Amino acid sequence: SDLRQMLATKSVENIQFLPFLTTDVNNLSWLGYGCLKQDWTLIAVNTVGAALQTLYILAYLYYSPTKCPVLLHSLLLLAVLAAGYGYFTLLIADARMRLARLGLFCSVFTISMYLSPLADLAKIVRSKSTRCLSFPLTITTFLASTSWTLYGLQLHDPYITV
Repeated sequence: SDLRQMLATKSVENIQFLPFLTTDVNNLSWLGYGCLKQDWTLIAVNTVGAALQTLYILAYLYYSPTKCPVLLHSLLLLAVLAAGYGYFTLLIADARMRLARLGLFCSVFTISMYLSPLADLAKIVRSKSTRCLSFPLTITTFLASTSWTLYGLQLHDPYITV
């Protein structure tokens, strides 16, 4: 719905950029975890997710009147992702340890991603308006997180479950 709104209005007004960016990094992190674990469900879902989030970021960048902050935020998170990749591939030789640490990183990053909208909660309460809240995104996020929790429970994987 956010992408549809951007395309219809040719504007990014009332659309937040950070959720697109953090979700993209989150997808790429889980994609790495899926590749390490050789879990084709994780690989497929997060490949599609990362591609879609990248599309959203590009659309946001295209319609954003101030491109410099958007590019700087994107480059900063890409640098964090590159540093994480270097850490997990170059500094942790043991594959089991790498999987455990990457799983922990992915879980912590996902939790922080889910906590980030709480910053807007004060704004919503103060203004008594949910204008900045995307209801479809909220419902979809709830359903997706529930699905991943159930999938993690089925696999007995604590990182996916969290």
